[in-house]
Amino acid sequence: MNKFSVDLTNCDKEPIHIPGKVQSHGFLIAIDKNDLTIKYLSENTADFLSIVPRELLDQPVSILSEYIKQEPVFNVEDLLALGIIRKSFDAISPHPVDINGEPFYLIISPSSNDWLLEFEPVTLQYDIQSLIGRSASVMLQGKSVSALLKGAAVEVKKLIGYDRIMIYKFLDDGHGEVVAEEKNDNLEPFFGLHYPASDIPKQARELYKLNLTRLIANVNTEDSPILTYQENTPLDLTNGGLRAVSPIHIQYLKNMGVDSSFSISLICNGELWGLIACHNYSPKFIDYKAREGSKLIGEILSSALEYRQAEEDSEMVEHFKDTASVLLEHLNRDKYLVDALTKHSKTLLDVTNGTGVAIIFENDLKTLGRVPDERSIWELADWLKENNDESIYYTHRLSEIFNPAKKYKDIASGMLACSISKDPDEVIIWFKPEQISTVNWAGNPDKPVSSSENGVASLSPRKSFETWSQVVNNTSDKWLPEEITSVLRIREIIVTYINKKANEIRLLNEKLQAAYEELDTFSYTISHDLRTPLTSIKTYAELMLKNKSIDESGRKMLDRILHGAGKMNFLIKEILNLARVGRLEIVYDSVNMQLLLKEISAEVWAAFKADNAELVLGQLVDIKGDKTMIAQVFTNLISNAVKYSSMVDKPKIEVSAHVDSGETIYAIKDNGMGIDNRYYDRVFELFKRMDNVKDIEGTGVGLAIVKRIVERHNGRVWFESKLNVGSTFYVAFKNR
Repeated sequence: MNKFSVDLTNCDKEPIHIPGKVQSHGFLIAIDKNDLTIKYLSENTADFLSIVPRELLDQPVSILSEYIKQEPVFNVEDLLALGIIRKSFDAISPHPVDINGEPFYLIISPSSNDWLLEFEPVTLQYDIQSLIGRSASVMLQGKSVSALLKGAAVEVKKLIGYDRIMIYKFLDDGHGEVVAEEKNDNLEPFFGLHYPASDIPKQARELYKLNLTRLIANVNTEDSPILTYQENTPLDLTNGGLRAVSPIHIQYLKNMGVDSSFSISLICNGELWGLIACHNYSPKFIDYKAREGSKLIGEILSSALEYRQAEEDSEMVEHFKDTASVLLEHLNRDKYLVDALTKHSKTLLDVTNGTGVAIIFENDLKTLGRVPDERSIWELADWLKENNDESIYYTHRLSEIFNPAKKYKDIASGMLACSISKDPDEVIIWFKPEQISTVNWAGNPDKPVSSSENGVASLSPRKSFETWSQVVNNTSDKWLPEEITSVLRIREIIVTYINKKANEIRLLNEKLQAAYEELDTFSYTISHDLRTPLTSIKTYAELMLKNKSIDESGRKMLDRILHGAGKMNFLIKEILNLARVGRLEIVYDSVNMQLLLKEISAEVWAAFKADNAELVLGQLVDIKGDKTMIAQVFTNLISNAVKYSSMVDKPKIEVSAHVDSGETIYAIKDNGMGIDNRYYDRVFELFKRMDNVKDIEGTGVGLAIVKRIVERHNGRVWFESKLNVGSTFYVAFKNR
């Protein structure tokens, strides 16, 4: 790293698991897993074993018994074999050894291709097990999360005797806050201070999840390099307790005046919740058993945190559940949905901790509590519809992502919205007001680097660590997981209610369907009977045209009669087709769509003389249905696509299919004139046509036939369109 590149952002890129060094209070030997030869060892091995370190490289591990003399004979091979059989070295580590008359612990752990043998001195002079039991008992007396954390800090200080013990909690964006502290009386408090995420970079947080304790015995000692003949393959020390520390972090501790640090990871629900961060202002070594005891305290605290937090949340959860039950009763009893949700003592406002709520249903807006003005709510609802396709969406920084919200941030800096039907316009939105807060940082988090007089960039995150205050605005309290769950619960209740009402409407529709079928019969009869006199009109008009005595004016009139009769004949034919759809029995069969669409496209291209139109057939999936009716559906849709794209220079029609949630969905897309949104609700109505297609021949019956056929197959039909850009029609058939 060059002298100008030291800053806190380097931390995220630093390969801290392969530092190439170990801390010098112990020594390390790495054994190849395959041939049990020594491939790596720390240079300071010489200080402990009185040898030339490189003489051990590539030697069999059994050679260690010549330098570690004790009774019984030190045999690493037996220890490795036992650990491999058990698939763990937990029962073996720490293994006591005697080195030159001094007690040491051997800790064995796996690396990528090697076994790590770490030797550390033994210093513990008290009964660690009884201390841990007493500490855990006292710590767990805390009834709240804050009391539990404070108790943990007190007990860890008693256990390891460090000058300062902090409970450091990671927040959502990765930065941390000191939420509990126990310290010597002469030290300034750090409780309540915040530290930027760059202080503990991402890869360090990942290692804290793997190694639950981490000791830095003395920041002022030189680390010992790792020696090897495999210079291009650095030793992975992820699981190593002696692993050397990043020089950036060492400088950071020195800036704080800390000589020794020790950390214990707190893991909740599988994630790194925080750390018990311990600082000492003189060098201090903690031996392996004391560290393991501290780790156990951390594991007990982690479990207790999960339990206590769940206990504190239970009251809120019960309140939200009770609200949902009451609102369900209102929905079952009241006639109108909005009244049931807004006109009783318990309302939608009680579903979250929000201070206001708005519901948009059937194009009507109803509000409760503190909310923005109606125009702003409609504007926000339109923005949600355009920018979000999820059933639920929330933020505690609304004005940062939706600029118009700045004018009402005091009411709605937080927003939680959920859709309540297939109609994207129907939505409920809860609001939370702005909460202006002051965050006290341990120094200015935006100034991680300073330059010395000689121009060298040095790491000075917070040399004095004096409190630096930052005012945070434009934000609300965050939406809690319990609030999100509550909204999902009430959404399910409302959707079920709407579906129930829809089923009631379906029964009414069935009665209407019966009447509709009678009308079909009438239409069929009338249309059929009209064809005979119409044929006579056409025949006599054609005969009269052959009479040479008729002048030009008369011929024009006869041409108009023939043209009108032709149009009327085509219209009657379409009406007959529509009526026939309702009368014919559906014969379900497997329809080869590849073959069918090729036949249809050939006929359509010939009929419209669409030589310049491009047809793109994507994935085509066979469907179950009445082949004749299915052919009619795709003939009408492809004909429309060709017809309404004929005005563009390069007409392009795309047909493709995909399977989703038990349906085969076909899309017929064109790049034609599109549909004005004023006519969206009339597209599938009989005889309805847009004003801009008057010059294009059509009856307004084709899409009504498509809709009728698809619905008779228990399918769905819908479209997306943009004027002068094109349209896409979708038909979905259930996979039978």
